[in-house]
Amino acid sequence: MPRALAKIGNRIIAETATWKIVEHNVYFPRSAIIDDSILQGSDQSTFCSWKGYASYWHLKVDGRTLENAAWYYRDPYDAAADIKDHVAFYKDSVQIIQES
Repeated sequence: MPRALAKIGNRIIAETATWKIVEHNVYFPRSAIIDDSILQGSDQSTFCSWKGYASYWHLKVDGRTLENAAWYYRDPYDAAADIKDHVAFYKDSVQIIQES
C-alpha cells in the first residue's frame, strides 16, 4: 500500500495513504498530522498567483522549534482547490518519504 511520511529525526509527524503533489511538494491531508500539539501558530504569510495566500506553522518537536516549516492554504484559489485542508512541509526541515 502506498504511503507518504513526514519525519523530524526519528519521529513521524504525518502519515497518509493519500496525498497531493503540487510543484514538487507533498501535500498531506490535515488529518494526517499525528499530534496537533506540534503545530504552533505563525504570523508568516506568502502569496502564490495561482494558489492564493499561504499561512504557516512553526513545528515544535522534541524541544526544538522549526520556524515556518509547514504551510497550508486556508482558502486556495479554484485552480488549487484540491489542496484545501492539506499541509506541506519544507524539505530542509522535515524529511518527506513516499513509498509505493
